[in-house]
Amino acid sequence: MNNWLDIIQQLLFPPTCVLCGSAGQTGRDLCLPCREQLPVNACCCPRCANPLAAADADRLCGRCVARPPAFDQVYAPFLYQEGMRHLITGLKFGSRHAHARLLGQLLAEHVGRHALMPDCIMPVPLHRARYRKRGFNQAIEIARLIASETGTPLDLYSCRRRRATPHQAGLTSKQRQRNIKSAFELIVPVHYRHVAILDDVMTTGSTVQEMALLLKGQGVERVDVWVCARA
Repeated sequence: MNNWLDIIQQLLFPPTCVLCGSAGQTGRDLCLPCREQLPVNACCCPRCANPLAAADADRLCGRCVARPPAFDQVYAPFLYQEGMRHLITGLKFGSRHAHARLLGQLLAEHVGRHALMPDCIMPVPLHRARYRKRGFNQAIEIARLIASETGTPLDLYSCRRRRATPHQAGLTSKQRQRNIKSAFELIVPVHYRHVAILDDVMTTGSTVQEMALLLKGQGVERVDVWVCARA
């Protein structure tokens, strides 16, 4: 039944590339030339996915060696550049929800190939004030698609942001750490062994670090981070 609905939908509303307007391919709103131009995070730290020079492939970056993060591994298939930046900012600040579907498909493809599936996906929560202003949480919109495609449970309620922190953009790494400190809380006990925190983009990692510390403190054994792009 779902296959027939998908076929009918594609006949009535054929996929169109959200980057150039050409016909989409493989059922996605993305054409092959634009897909090939997306900035791939091909060489990165295996722990935090920070981009590295090719000579340093598969080595931990200096930051992870000096101060290992609370999370275990970051999966970030793209760099926050060019077309990927357009997709993420269009969703977050332009309410282009078709971008969420495409970003979710691309990230689901990556984690499906490379990641061990967790007990649940936990999107980074927005504070209720920002949620009311924006009208949606971009991390949740992406996570819904991934949960559907991978069959992984989605947890939207265990963790909440208890402080309305200022935007992280434009802050230094230390300012980001202070800004996000103790911003999250678990409102119900969690009994997961393995959680994947999901967000749209990771810059310094301060936000996911704070969530990972919280989860590890409640007995979660492994915390991965799934993001569409690494800045």
